[in-house]
Parts: sequence; structure tokens; C-alpha cells
Amino acid sequence: MQLFAPSLAFVDLETTGTRAAADRITEVGIVRVDADARGGPPRVYEWSSLVDPEVPIPAVIQALTGITDAMVAGAPTFSAIAADIEERLADCVFVAHNARFDHGFLKHSFARIGRPFSARPLCTVRLSRRLFPDVQGHGLDAVAARHGLTIAGRHRALGDARALWAFVEALYREVPAESIAEAVKRILRIPSLPPQLPPDALDRLPEAPGVYFFFGDNALPIYIGKARNLRERVAAHFSSDWRSETDLRLSQEIRRIEFEETAGEFGALLREATLVKSLLPAHNRALRRKEEAGVLMMADNGAPRFLPANAIDAADLASTYGPFASRRSARETLRAIAAERRLCWRRLGLEKRVDGPCFQRQLKRCAGACVGAEAFADHDERTIAALAPFAIPQWPSAGPAVVVEQNAASQRTDMHVLRHWCWLGTARDDAELAELLDAPPRPRFDIDVARLLLKRWSRRSLALVDVTREPR
Repeated sequence: MQLFAPSLAFVDLETTGTRAAADRITEVGIVRVDADARGGPPRVYEWSSLVDPEVPIPAVIQALTGITDAMVAGAPTFSAIAADIEERLADCVFVAHNARFDHGFLKHSFARIGRPFSARPLCTVRLSRRLFPDVQGHGLDAVAARHGLTIAGRHRALGDARALWAFVEALYREVPAESIAEAVKRILRIPSLPPQLPPDALDRLPEAPGVYFFFGDNALPIYIGKARNLRERVAAHFSSDWRSETDLRLSQEIRRIEFEETAGEFGALLREATLVKSLLPAHNRALRRKEEAGVLMMADNGAPRFLPANAIDAADLASTYGPFASRRSARETLRAIAAERRLCWRRLGLEKRVDGPCFQRQLKRCAGACVGAEAFADHDERTIAALAPFAIPQWPSAGPAVVVEQNAASQRTDMHVLRHWCWLGTARDDAELAELLDAPPRPRFDIDVARLLLKRWSRRSLALVDVTREPR
């Protein structure tokens, strides 16, 4: 049997619940299968262990798995067997039924003890669906029944792991090996690295959040991207089944890859937005320097006035509306609210004529501020109400504030210093934080950073810590 990978690890876990971040593992079962270099039968190794979850097992879970509190009372904790698990999974494709569940639990369990965990997960549910798209039911019981498999010890870790290996063995009896290999490649998105990159280019990347840089022949990057998982995201660029036109060009031009790790996705987003504007990579058109961006501010004559980014004082953002990608985008917004609220184009500054009815009034789409049928004060009040959804709120702190990101796996903490919806910098420790606070740079408006912060603020997902300091 010519397996689709040199080493496979069929993994199943029993747990106290379904939430990887909150629940705990109670049993681990691993069936490792190594291909024989001489073409003989693969070598199969089995290993399992109960795990003390250090929390009570819910009664419904005990009934399902048969694993009781008494059974795990004398079992090792996860930290005690973590090295054994790593050894048995080393250099393997991680195979599990609903792999996200098992992979997620292991990733969180390793993170709790401060150790990284990386594996290429292959989901046998997805494999079954891809190879048998016309059949109904791809749960483990349905798969076993369809392929005539006997599962001894159902809902126990080693029994279910054995069933997965039996399923793959059945596939090789029923399906051409080439079809299995192609299905696995599509699921894993196995990358086809450009020949000019070293074979271990992806292995050097951590499975952690951060920013990555693609370089060509010159010193400046040709592309900058952000990722929750650097290795996975970079690999996606070189997966032939998921390649875009941009990825094709990058594959031809790339010569090396570099990266900066961050504690979380938020820091990666901030870093990407500013790096792209300062380094201007050729293939980052969407985030290139946006000098046309700006905001609207109500002028004394009642007309919303567009302020370009380079004219904005970040401290005054609270009295503005936006941000908008360009003057044209701001004018389109004004036209939209004018149509919805019967506002006057001339009063909004959308028409240059100085007397007579505005064009919209002639079409009976204006309440008449241009001809005295509506008082300017009333019109301006309605304009402010119409623009309310675009109002930039008051900065919620008296001074700078911090968003703290922590990554247990990498033991990294980033403190992002913010003020007036602008990013001032990121500190890794208290000394760097004190330096940023003692001499804070002047907040500089960046439309992408502002949008990121305002979006998270509106969703109440921006946890700010006030760090206002008394002047020395």
C-alpha cells in the first residue's frame, strides 16, 4: 500500500465538553502508521492514555464515553504526557474525524502549558465527502457502516483512532491511490513552492500570528501580508488549487520570505497597515498610500467640508464624520443621504450655483432650503442627524490607552498604544511602554488604522486600558 504521506497519525480525543478553550481532554488515542521504505506493509504503532482533566467530567459525558471521574483520578495530567504526544505526532499528517475539534483541543492544551503545537490536520469527514460526494452521512458510524468496518470501543479514544486507520485502509481497497492522493492534496492545500525558494521555506515559519514579507530581487518587499497563522497563510499563496492571479505573479517573482511575529491578529493588522504605506510593495494595491482619504466636517455655512488626511488633526476627529477613502466617496455618501432625507444639494455643497432652486428641488427631491422653504438651521440639523451613523465618537480616554494582546503558546505580550483613533506604537515590556507614554509621538491619521479601531469599538471588541500619565 503506497500511502499518501510517509507517516500518518490517526488521532482521537475524549473530552469534558465541546469547547476547546474551556473544556479539557480526558483521553488520547493515537495510531501511528509509517510507510515502509522498502515497499513492505506499513508499520503500525498504537498508544493511548487517560488524562486527568483536573475538573469534574459532566454526567452526560461520562454516560457517552464511559470515562468517569474515578477512572481519571490517578491518570497523568496533560502536561505529564505532552512530550509523549509530541513524539508520536512528529513528522506526521494529523488525521482525525472532524479534525478541527481534536486539533483545536490539542492546540489549546499545549498553549496552557506554554508549549507550541503545530500539525497538518487532515479531516476524514472532508476526505469522505470529497471521495463520495453523492452519498448521505459522513459521521464515523455512517462511514463504518458504508465500508463494513467494525468499531471496537466506540467513543473511546483508541477505538475511534483504530476505526480511522481502518477507514483509510478500506479507501485503498475501493478507490484508486491517485484519487486518494489528489483528494488529500486538495484538503491539505499542499503548496507547490516556487523552485527558487528553499524546500524548508515554510518550515521556518511559525504557526503564530504576524506579518510576512515576500521579497524579489531587490531590497524592498514586493508583498506584505498579515496572518493569524503565518505558516498556513503563506502556504495558501502557493497552493495550486487556490491560486489567484496575484499569487501566480508572486510565485514567479518571489526569492525569499521573512516575517515578524505578533501576539495576536490585532497587532498584525496594525503592523500591516502601516508597513504597506511606508514600504509601498508593488502587489499591495489595496493598502497602498491613501492620500485621498479624509473625513467630513460641518462648516459654518452648513455645508459638510471634506478634510484630506494630511490636513486632519487627530485630536479633532470627534467632530468629524467618516472616514472616507476619498473625496468622491464622501460626496457619494452626501448624495445618498440627500436622496433619503430630501436635503438640499446646494446647502450640502454638491452644487456650485448660488441662487435659485437646486437641481434636486426642481425634481421635487429637496425640502427647499435653497429657496427659503426650509430654514437653514432646520436643514443643518437634519443633515447632522443623517450623518450620525458616520460620526466618529469621542476618544474614550483622557490620553493614551492600551490594548493588550497575549499569546500563551509563544509567551508573547504586545501592548498597543492608541490615542484619538490612531496607533502610536507597540511595546513588548514595561520599559518600552513607559518610553512610549513619556514621549508619545503626535497621533497621525491613518484611514485603515482608524477604520480598524472604530469597527472594533462599535462591536465592543476593543478592550482599552487607560494609561494616562501625569506630566512630569
